[in-house]
Amino acid sequence: MEIDPFIFRLSIFILSIFIGYYVVWSVTPSLHTPLMSVTNAISSVIIVGAIIAALAGETGIIFGTANIFGFLAIILAAVNIFGGFLVTQRMLAMYKKKKKDKK
Repeated sequence: MEIDPFIFRLSIFILSIFIGYYVVWSVTPSLHTPLMSVTNAISSVIIVGAIIAALAGETGIIFGTANIFGFLAIILAAVNIFGGFLVTQRMLAMYKKKKKDKK
């Protein structure tokens, strides 16, 4: 009996979703900023792989499956990177001292 490769990969994907969810939500709030910087670094590696996937395929076909999924991966990873920078910047602003108005 052989397991279908699609089912095998789908089960790994679903397990990684659960593991990622529990890892992120079990982090204490003081570690969220370093965690966001690590996810930004991972997303930058994902963008490199997505660019390779977007450019893969046959030369005559512009809108192949690999090209479409590579383009979607570029967009999602870019949103993740910019969102991560915004969240990191906002969290670091919470630790800055507020300026007092002098009147």
